[in-house]
Parts: sequence; C-alpha cells; structure tokens
Amino acid sequence: MKRVLTGTALATVLALGAGNASAVVKVGFMLPYSGTYAALGQAIENGFKLYVQEQGGKLGGQELQYFQVDDESNPSKGPDNANRLIKRDQVDVLVGTVHSGVAMALAKAANDSDTTLIIPNAGADAITGPLCSKNVFRSSFSNWQPSYAMGPVAVEKGYKTAVTITWNYAAGKEAIAGFKESFEKEGGKVVKELTLPFPQVEFQPLLTEVASIKPDAVFTFFAGGGAVKFVQDYAAAGLKDTVPLLSSGFMTDGTLKAQGESAQGLFTTLHYADGLDTPRDNAFRENYTKNFPSMQPDVYAVQGYDAAQLLAAGLEAVKGDVSKKDDMRTAMRSATIDSPRGQFTLSSAGNPVQDIYLRKVVGEQNLTQGVAIKALADPARGCKL
Repeated sequence: MKRVLTGTALATVLALGAGNASAVVKVGFMLPYSGTYAALGQAIENGFKLYVQEQGGKLGGQELQYFQVDDESNPSKGPDNANRLIKRDQVDVLVGTVHSGVAMALAKAANDSDTTLIIPNAGADAITGPLCSKNVFRSSFSNWQPSYAMGPVAVEKGYKTAVTITWNYAAGKEAIAGFKESFEKEGGKVVKELTLPFPQVEFQPLLTEVASIKPDAVFTFFAGGGAVKFVQDYAAAGLKDTVPLLSSGFMTDGTLKAQGESAQGLFTTLHYADGLDTPRDNAFRENYTKNFPSMQPDVYAVQGYDAAQLLAAGLEAVKGDVSKKDDMRTAMRSATIDSPRGQFTLSSAGNPVQDIYLRKVVGEQNLTQGVAIKALADPARGCKL
C-alpha cells in the first residue's frame, strides 16, 4: 500500500504487509532526501529497511509502517517537520536525522511528546549531554567521539601544530572540540580554528590562510557534497603533499568515488571501516550490495541498520507492544548490538560505547589500519540521567 501526501515535505507512506492497525508499529523517518546530505539520508533508510527485511519484514512480531519527511537539513523547519510525523501521522518511533541542528529540534519534539527517538547519524553532543532523555538513543556517535580519536594519532605521527577547518554549525564545532581536546592533551597545539557558514563551499580563502600558517597538519570536519569539494580543493591548492589532511571519517565515507585521486592516502578516524573482514560485516556488505547495487555499504547504511537492531531489541522485550514504553526503552538501553562495525553497547546517556578505527583511503575504500581507541565512551557532560 502506498499513499502520497501533499506539502513541501516528502511524505510517502509505505506499509510492509497487511495486518490490523493494532499490529502495526509506525516508524517515522525524518531524514534529508534533498540537498547536501540526500545520499546520507537514503543510505540510512536503506540500512534500516535491510535489517527489517532480514527479519522477515517484522520486528518483535509486528509489521512496520513507514512515514517519510524530508527535513531539508534546515533547523528552522525542524519543529514543523517533526510534528508532521508526531501529530499528523502519530508515529510510535522517530528515526532521524543527519544534520545536528535539525536533530536538536527533533529531540525537543520527541521529548515534549514522549516519543521514542533513535538518532542514526546526527552527533550533537547536547542531545545526550545536558538535554539527555530516557526516550532518546543513538545508533551512531557523538560529534566528540570520532574526532577525539584522531588527536593521539596525530601526535603519534609527530604533528605538533594543527589548523582546524569546518562549517560554522554545531556538528563542526563539536567535532573540532573533540580533536582539540585530545590533541592538546597529548602535547599538540591547535594554532588556528577556521570556519565558514553552512553549507558554503568557497574554501580558497581558508586554504590560502593554511598555506601562510604552515601547520604540521590540518584537521577538518565536512560531509556529503561539501566534503567532496573540500578534498578536491585541498589537493588542487597543492596542500595535500605539504600539510597532511586529517579528519573524522565522514569526509571520505560515501564520497570517495567523487573525490577520486584527491582523497588517496588520507587518514580518518571513525566507528566503521572497509576491510574489517568479519563474518558479520561481510554478510551485511554482501546483502546491502545485492539490494542496493548502485550504493556502497558505508557508515550511514550501518547506522540505519543498527537503528533497526536497536528498535528490535526494544520491541522483542515487550512482544511488540509499543505502549509499554518504559520496558521497551530499558531493553534498548541495556542491549548489546551485533553491528557490522563490531559489537557495541549503550552508555546510560544513550550513546554507543564503541571502537574507533584508524582508516586510510586506498582506491574507493577506507581501509582499516587498526583500532585508534577501543570502547570509546562519550563523556556525556551535563547529562543528569
């Protein structure tokens, strides 16, 4: 059954299987389906639906009904878009989103309505810090987490000074703060923090400044289309071979084909990598490629896949009865997720406690170079749960 709803948001409702209304769990995807992060949103949805498909189309014995809203990566539209799913479609579970600013609005709406929210990407630290809540979970990361892991790596490589570059928005600021914290803790020094407004991609003035400063390395946070252009511009400016470029892995995940030669040899840190070569990951990658042949099985797909696993843990504990919110959420928070990235648990704040890998770009893969930090837990500063 398919029903198309009108309006500026994308609102396609897709029901898997028949069954009466009481036997259907309504899942609302609030993800970017247009703009810079469109491919990321699609990968998350693909991963989620792939896990459900592997379970025979049901979680906790229940059919799922999907509702979609394009969040447009626009924080100002976040409250209205969230309420389309919560109030209009009356979803039981929210899954979203990519942009940290939008996620802040989504988390507030989820808290106000006591709706269970699974965040399959956006890493805004505050959501599981000062704004932490019993109904909010992550299947992804905090912005602090993957960037923090690069600090010790940079120092081990002999880099003593660094310049940072990112968009002037929550995800960028928090990612940079994570790197700076660990880099300076290990004896390095961030000598300049450069930013530009999201989603601008006019990088040349910043690259000119990097060339004049001559740091030992540059650490950056970009994703999607912006990451493609930054890597290409960095190489074109002649900096790639003189000032090593480091990043959290979002810069090269899902973007390598477009980045081409410009990305070769770059080092990143992330909670997923190519070449893990485990039975769990190999099976996931094979099945994802089979079902979505035009897309790579990247970290975004894994995060969507694990969002479905997390929901499954909760639904199985309550035998599919979503009205038992407390029991469902307790089960989710205490679950061990058998992820393609490797098993992980959740902290009391709802963040994954997970290994962060060091990766190197080789061809169109982010090949693992080993674990940068094992079982890294976000500090969840300010969380009172």
